[in-house]
Amino acid sequence: MPVGTQGTVKAMSPDRLSEIGAEIVLSNTYHLYLRPGHRIVDELGGLHAFMGWQGPILTDSGGFQIYSLGSLRKLSEEGVTFTSHLDGSTHFFRPEDAVAIQEALGADIIMCLDECTSYPSSREETRTSMELTLSWARRCKQAVTREDQALFGIVQGGMYGDLRRQSAERTVDLDFPGYAVGGLSVGEAKGLMYEMAATVLDVLPSDRPRYIMGVGTPEDLVVLSGLGADMFDCVMPTRNARNGTLFTGTGKIVIKNERYARDKNPIDETCGCYACANFSRGYLRHLFMAHEILSSTLNTIHNLSYYLSLMGKIREAIVADRYATFQRNFLSSTEGEKQDDAD
Repeated sequence: MPVGTQGTVKAMSPDRLSEIGAEIVLSNTYHLYLRPGHRIVDELGGLHAFMGWQGPILTDSGGFQIYSLGSLRKLSEEGVTFTSHLDGSTHFFRPEDAVAIQEALGADIIMCLDECTSYPSSREETRTSMELTLSWARRCKQAVTREDQALFGIVQGGMYGDLRRQSAERTVDLDFPGYAVGGLSVGEAKGLMYEMAATVLDVLPSDRPRYIMGVGTPEDLVVLSGLGADMFDCVMPTRNARNGTLFTGTGKIVIKNERYARDKNPIDETCGCYACANFSRGYLRHLFMAHEILSSTLNTIHNLSYYLSLMGKIREAIVADRYATFQRNFLSSTEGEKQDDAD
């Protein structure tokens, strides 16, 4: 899912997103609540009309953004008090409020309010956080008033396998139409992230969507899909695009490097996106160095195309029952990939 935090995927128009094959986008409750406000979005026809996107939309509850505020938040069983990063104003979110705001926004998939566990955290801190997330999940489910939205539960449990499994089992007992795995890729080693994901995915029912939140690299998508994950979101393709880092089948390209100044080749000869079909690396480097807005647009078109194409290949391999071979070949091709260094 391309990330459109504030009701827009940065540097992209909705028609361009459709053209490159995006089927669903993600927006964020915390940011849209603060600006322009969920009531304004509701008055203007809901999030689909507001942002001009007619495909499905998922809204994150804002739990991770509130977690990121650190000392600017205060947790209790009732909810979370936090200070706006925009103007310093104080706000209070209950689980019921998170649901009501997402219902007003009108997304197709909405998320329970959860408490993301920091890393590292003690076992006791992690258990307390897990219990709070489970309590809030029950309250979120009870707060639902719309039947045209799917509320997903979120599994936490930090980096403790038994707590992860317990959180997954108890969240499944609440019977949500889909499940998310939160609290990953927050500073832990890659192998530990995969271990925790595998523990949870082994418990979550295979007939419901299984969503890994905030992940990740192309390698992450391939490994985690092999473990049973179905959905992902991450700012990596769009943020890297704006910073001039481009994904290809043979590694990443840092387009500002001098070696590309006279390069007539496309970003990736195997890619058929608009940027690769029409522009050279030399031109893209010029745009980036000149700080032209078009640089972000073309780079984002390519990176999102790469990610969406990769997910398409993952789906094809699963359907053809050749995923193990696909994963092995993909990881082998990227294991020693050459990375650009800044000139």
